[in-house]
Amino acid sequence: MGATREFLAELPRRSDGKRNWPPELKAQVVAETLIEGETVNAVAKRYELIPSTVSDWRRMARQGKLVLPNLDGMDFVRVEVEAPAPVAQPFPTPCSSTLDVIKGDVTVRLDAATPAARIAEIARAMGT
Repeated sequence: MGATREFLAELPRRSDGKRNWPPELKAQVVAETLIEGETVNAVAKRYELIPSTVSDWRRMARQGKLVLPNLDGMDFVRVEVEAPAPVAQPFPTPCSSTLDVIKGDVTVRLDAATPAARIAEIARAMGT
């Protein structure tokens, strides 16, 4: 912790007395929060920051406003983008709302919404 305190003492201060954190240091702090086992609270405490400040910097990183260094212990997951699966096209709806069952010179016209089981019964009865 002593080395961190010395490091913090060397940070330049603004006219209002607050530390002036350069973007590279903000990115370093954010990157440390991404190491497995680290928390925003622990990293903030180590740098004598309030956690909401570190969370604000993390938001900046997500928006691309901070470029993060790669630290030991910080892993990135490889992302692969696949082509979208083709969307099945619905069957074209028939032009008419009727269905004809024909056997020789006999035609039985049914509503297109007739259940398949009923159509099969009629076809069997017609000897088709």
